[in-house]
Parts: sequence; structure tokens; C-alpha cells
Amino acid sequence: CINVWQCEINYAYQFSLTDLRAKYGKNPSTMGLGLSFKTKHNWIFGFEGSYLWGGYDDNGVSILRGIMTQSGNIINSAGEYGTVLMTQSGFYAGIKTGYVFSFRKPNPNSGIVVNIGAGILEHHIRIENRSNNTPPVLGDYKKGYDGLRNGIALRGFIGYQFLSNKKLVNFYGGVEYTFAWTKSIRNYDFNLRGKDNTRYHDSMIGIRIGWILPVYRHAPEEYYYY
Repeated sequence: CINVWQCEINYAYQFSLTDLRAKYGKNPSTMGLGLSFKTKHNWIFGFEGSYLWGGYDDNGVSILRGIMTQSGNIINSAGEYGTVLMTQSGFYAGIKTGYVFSFRKPNPNSGIVVNIGAGILEHHIRIENRSNNTPPVLGDYKKGYDGLRNGIALRGFIGYQFLSNKKLVNFYGGVEYTFAWTKSIRNYDFNLRGKDNTRYHDSMIGIRIGWILPVYRHAPEEYYYY
């Protein structure tokens, strides 16, 4: 085993659980970057960040119901029906630590990897009016509908890490679980007609795969003995 910096780019498909599922309905995807350091004793220390996006299912009760007509539309500045799109958006950023339970093949730096981490999870409903002509959902007004909230999050991961001897193919993949204690950071919610003081439990579980760019101090083959 050797010391190695690991630059990472990854993607995950998640399944929303608990209060996160109640808010969005559909499942989110995340794309992320990370930087970690694996010691010669196979301990891992690092940080990571990822952008979250996905669909939005209002379950038949739109957050914009207060400004809709009886037909379920919103009137724009021209007196026509405005086009309003809603999706979920957010991010996770945090630190992590873990351990690689190495196999003999292809080298001692590959094997089962277990990580735990802590950070911040933030998410909201992205409200987009592409023509920019529907005043009720523009500027500060949409902040009263988007449900922006954040809070402390814990994250766990278990999977497999592969570092090749020739640096050409390096990757990891496994199952990830995120749990966060969140609250609204908006001062006013139009649907509640006041501030949302609810404490939420947001969680996701999914599959994450990533590509690793290892940075060795020396050529790794010098350290592999069988």
C-alpha cells in the first residue's frame, strides 16, 4: 500500500425517502467532485461536493395554487397563460473518512471501501419562467414558493474501489445513504401565510459510481510486491 491523492468525479441516481420524497415525489440525480487522500495504511480522508437535480411531482396539489386560475394556469403580463416549469435543485458539501479493506489483486490499494461523512444538504423547488413575463413567479416572489431549506447531513457509502497498476483505469461504485435534519431558511411561505417552522428529516439512498484520477508521488509499481 502507498500514499495517494485521489481526484474524483462521480454520478449517483438516488431514491428520495421521508420528507424529501413528500416534497418532490420523483427521484434525484447528483453529479459531484471530490478530493481525498489514501494513506499507506488504507485510511481515507477527504471532502466532496455534489449538485442535485431532478423532477418534481406536486401530487395534485401545486405550490402555486394560490395564483392559479380555475383551469390550473397562471396569467402572464400579456394576459395569456404563462409557461412555468418546476424541478428540484440543490447541493451537498461535506467531509468524509473511511477505510479500504484491500484485496491482493490487482494491488493492495483496491478493495472494499467504506466511508462515512458529514456536511450540509440544501435543496429547493426551482421555478422557471422561460419567457420572463409572469410576474407572480419572478424575482423575490418565487422565493415565497420554492421551499428552500438546508441543514446538517450525514452520509454513508459502501462499495468497491479499483486502482490499476498502470494508472489507466481507476474507479469506484457502491451504495450511498444520506440523512439530513433540515429547516426552511425563507422568512415567508405564501401557502402557509407565514414562516415555515417545521423541522424536516430528508433522506436519499442510491447507487454512486465514480472515476478516480490518482496522483502518486512515485510510480505505483515500485511499491507492489507479491
